[in-house]
Amino acid sequence: MAENKLKLEDLLGGFQRAEEDERIDYVAIIGGGLMGQGIAQTIGAAGLDALIVELDELKVEESKGLITENMEREIARWAMTQSEMKSILSRLKWTTDINDVVECDLIIEAVDENYDLKKSIFKQIDKIAQPNTIFISNTSTLSLTKIAEVTSRKDKIIGMHFLNPVPKVPLVELVRALDTSDKTVNIIKKFAAKIGKTAVEVYEYPGFVTTRAIVPLLNEAMHILLEGIATAKDIDTAMKLGYNFKMGPLEMADSMGLDEVLGWMETLWATLGEPRYRPSPILRKYVRERKLGKKTGEGFFKYDEDGKIIY
Repeated sequence: MAENKLKLEDLLGGFQRAEEDERIDYVAIIGGGLMGQGIAQTIGAAGLDALIVELDELKVEESKGLITENMEREIARWAMTQSEMKSILSRLKWTTDINDVVECDLIIEAVDENYDLKKSIFKQIDKIAQPNTIFISNTSTLSLTKIAEVTSRKDKIIGMHFLNPVPKVPLVELVRALDTSDKTVNIIKKFAAKIGKTAVEVYEYPGFVTTRAIVPLLNEAMHILLEGIATAKDIDTAMKLGYNFKMGPLEMADSMGLDEVLGWMETLWATLGEPRYRPSPILRKYVRERKLGKKTGEGFFKYDEDGKIIY
């Protein structure tokens, strides 16, 4: 009888250890830009703690300021309360020392779409993080298998493609790399649900589902504008009223950031070689002129401080 009791205790202890290994309370986000800020806010709103890693103190202050401004705009729209904002901010920490991620249960990379940069980060954190820590990339177009090559934990690498604005879009794409384990997928599905996201599982392919599907639409709208067929306002009105879009394609591109959209198109064009992904010349022109959309106050439209179009 004592033997059976011991075995039962061992079994229960094993379950407890497994639950502890899968528990996610403290999340590191590498990159405090637009996507990193949105991910951090979402995690904080779900009652979890987040650590945002940035290059230097200037970037840290900029990131803090922007995330606070964004929530203050939500308060002005009655979409958030002061106490909710304070609660979220109390759960967020910033650092310039990447070694601090050693304390985190999960690490999310949210830097620019650049293989060398992402590989460099994954190689570095692989040496720092605990052996069971899962690494997530927020890439929208790049191969996770290639990124995972530089780590010793290929089974614990997964893509989690958030869409902007992260706090408002209820969807996330979970992307398997070649060696991603079922256990990793299941843990991250639970994490996605915990932070209020519906997860769709997709296999690795340039652009996955959302980016691959939306980019040709944005590109075609830009070509229509370039060819003088209709104004930006009329193009967006046609798509909103004709197809029940909440937002027209040109305003959507402005919301995403025209530099981001150009980056996606260039990656898909280079990888797949399909003309539908070749960036419209007008997009390149606006990016050269630093008219990047809502974040700079001007893109295909001009915007006020609250991100509303000025006609």
